[in-house]
Amino acid sequence: MPIIGPGPDDPENDNWDPAWAHQSTPFRRWLCEKLTAKGWEREHAAEAAGIYAPANRYNGLDDTQMDLIATLTGTTFDAVRAAHKADLDDSGREQQLRNHPDLAVLDADLDRVRRRS
Repeated sequence: MPIIGPGPDDPENDNWDPAWAHQSTPFRRWLCEKLTAKGWEREHAAEAAGIYAPANRYNGLDDTQMDLIATLTGTTFDAVRAAHKADLDDSGREQQLRNHPDLAVLDADLDRVRRRS
């Protein structure tokens, strides 16, 4: 079956981390929780989160996507934006630790990452 869209070696996919497809992030957890509370089966909520959570970190979410997520979750645009920003803040902290590792802080962060995986 042909690939529709950019392939894994295309420049458009630079910085793509395959772990994002299954990594437990604050946005993914928030989205799963809200969809499940809205009556979605856990499996379907996880599939939807598997689409939007990587997009959130890799490309960000535009207003149309955030409106859709707000509708699907029964929340507000501002609630989706807050979850989006919390996830990006978490990602920023991880990147900061990678750029300037301090062993004590890194150790604590690795423990946190291990617990969420």
